[in-house]
Amino acid sequence: MGATLEAERASEWARMHATKAPALAAFNEAKFGMFIHWGLYSLPGGVWKGERMEDGGVGPGVAEWVMRRKSIPRDEYAQLAEAFNPVGFDADEWAQLAADAGMRYMVITTKSNVSAYNIVDATPFKRDVVAELHGACERTGVRFGAYYSHTLDWYDGGDYGLQYAEKNGDGTPTCIVKAVNDWDPSPRTFDDYMQNKSVAQVTELAQRYPDLFLVWFDGAGHIPAEISHALYEAIYEHAPQALVNSRISKDDLPDKVCDYQSAGDNHVPTPDEIESTHWETCGTTNNSWGFKSYDQDWKCALEVLSWLVDVVSRGGNYLLNVGPDGNGKIPAACVAILRDVGAWMRVNGEAIYGSRAWTVSREGPTQVARTGTGNRAQAGFSTAFTAQDFWFTSKGKTVYAIGLAQPADRQVLVRSLADVTVAAVRMLGSEDAVDWEQTPDGLRVRLPSFLSKLGYALAIKVTA
Repeated sequence: MGATLEAERASEWARMHATKAPALAAFNEAKFGMFIHWGLYSLPGGVWKGERMEDGGVGPGVAEWVMRRKSIPRDEYAQLAEAFNPVGFDADEWAQLAADAGMRYMVITTKSNVSAYNIVDATPFKRDVVAELHGACERTGVRFGAYYSHTLDWYDGGDYGLQYAEKNGDGTPTCIVKAVNDWDPSPRTFDDYMQNKSVAQVTELAQRYPDLFLVWFDGAGHIPAEISHALYEAIYEHAPQALVNSRISKDDLPDKVCDYQSAGDNHVPTPDEIESTHWETCGTTNNSWGFKSYDQDWKCALEVLSWLVDVVSRGGNYLLNVGPDGNGKIPAACVAILRDVGAWMRVNGEAIYGSRAWTVSREGPTQVARTGTGNRAQAGFSTAFTAQDFWFTSKGKTVYAIGLAQPADRQVLVRSLADVTVAAVRMLGSEDAVDWEQTPDGLRVRLPSFLSKLGYALAIKVTA
């Protein structure tokens, strides 16, 4: 019976997924998106009663985990809603920043009106920021998506599906899950929460926004397959072209449902970790997702571009997070970074949007570890790229070689193009002629005179 049910689910998912080819094409065209973590946790900004996140506690030290990290009672945490009045919030400003940065889609953390514990009913702000952002994205041409944490709800019964985890002989779970509210648990059962809140909220989001670009799930935990399928089907019924990421289902399900793969946080997957034609890496602009008042370890524009071209050269999308503060403002340092990235994208976006991985993803001596948020926070960024470092993307018979350092003598040698039939070469952003020669060592190019406002980064277009 179990195998038959799994087969039926797999068949039904395949039917729904097969209709989303246009949405997946749009996803590949977009390539670069803005992720937004914003909520009550943005008020404390990573500090609770004088203690920073790193000063002890349970769970990750990122700012949006403050309720779990500091084991804050539910009623005490809910009091933050009474002070949440982000009068600096401007939906058009956020959407325009995304567009200016070259981002083609936006994904924001959200729940919905199924529960009165929301920004309209529970805070003095009284405005539907999701509706405002949806409208602003329409006006700027940025596609709109919603983030939904479906098994984690520290306020109201989300226990990460722990009741479904394998049990010891005494009935206790065999695993330790630091995500669960075990300090002030809600009396609501997980099944009640999933059926009457989580599935209902996702359904409402899809009903209200049938043009959703995607629904970005997180924290599947131990939930059984039928819940993941119920969520996927609820979205499909009301927003049939909305894409669903792989975090909707736990990793070991044989009948996992999703439309594209989500890689680990701040992690660029290796080729053997890429399971889907369409995938995405999400990353942070500093080392936290929600606003952290004292985290000033910002990724400079060069580093952000290095993440973007690394991800895109392997065929993926890059979803870069910003964490607005409790007043609704995106930190100024973050805004400046995104504007610099946007300046590069306006010149070189042709090498990014709608591209696919080429036969070679990159060449050159410089290696950068991209294995997770903790790794980046500990190691920092001091990489000096060289004029020998190139990342490659492709569109049909066209190959783009993207560099992150400008050669002092305007001479570059692209070794991976040695055996490629070349008909024309140009540098994006310049109409000047490009001198080039194919040699046994590679394609030798003398770049035209140019001066990048950023002082680095270029893209060479090679047409067969």
